[in-house]
Amino acid sequence: MGKRLFLFFVLVSVIGFSQDTQENDRLEAIVVNAQTGATMSSVHVVNLNQVKGTITNKDGEFSIPAVVNDTLYFSFLGFKSQKIRVTNDMFKFGQTKISLTELAYALEEVIVRPYQLTGYLEIDVKNLPINNAYQYSISGLSVGYEAGKKNPSAVTKVLGAILNPADLLRNLFGKKPNQMRKLRQVKEDDQIRDLLASKFDRETLIELLQIEKVDIEDILNNCSYSKSFITTANDLQILDAISSCYEEFKVLNREK
Repeated sequence: MGKRLFLFFVLVSVIGFSQDTQENDRLEAIVVNAQTGATMSSVHVVNLNQVKGTITNKDGEFSIPAVVNDTLYFSFLGFKSQKIRVTNDMFKFGQTKISLTELAYALEEVIVRPYQLTGYLEIDVKNLPINNAYQYSISGLSVGYEAGKKNPSAVTKVLGAILNPADLLRNLFGKKPNQMRKLRQVKEDDQIRDLLASKFDRETLIELLQIEKVDIEDILNNCSYSKSFITTANDLQILDAISSCYEEFKVLNREK
């Protein structure tokens, strides 16, 4: 009995030591330009698993909390974002070089066709673009609701948003509950917040929260954010909006 108890405490100590070591592990590496080999400063590095961020120094070096199998996300303006899986070799040999590839920009020809007005109302009206968004009014309510194309599902969507907002939010957030819980962690990391404040493409948010861009738009649409805000806000503003909407969802969910 005494030997078994001794072995149990040894095993617990080893496991505890292993966990502490993993939690305190930091990966050190260098980011370079794939084309020139030059080191890159101010590259944002995010550990998607631990929701921790950092940036490279003037020599392209960075250090970030990480363990084997964590995924690191690298982002820099004008370069293709990249995800790297952490391996044992990165810790064993050190000075791992991460290469980022510069994006090639090509502007496509844009043809501008102004409206040719003739002065005849019947002809000019036919040449104007048609707005396919329809608004629906409901008896007893003083405002209309825009719901896109005129079809039965659009009307159902409007009624659902008005009459049962708790279920609507539950359907959206219920798909990714674990990812939604990451919101608070993301908001607490200054480096990640700085990165999101400089981004407008939703790419980093998609990687952090593991949701699709269409899900982000659905969430904000159904939390009464305007199309203008959804298309022009930076990623940090979008994050704060999603967080606010999620808090509203939790309140509604508790009250049901």
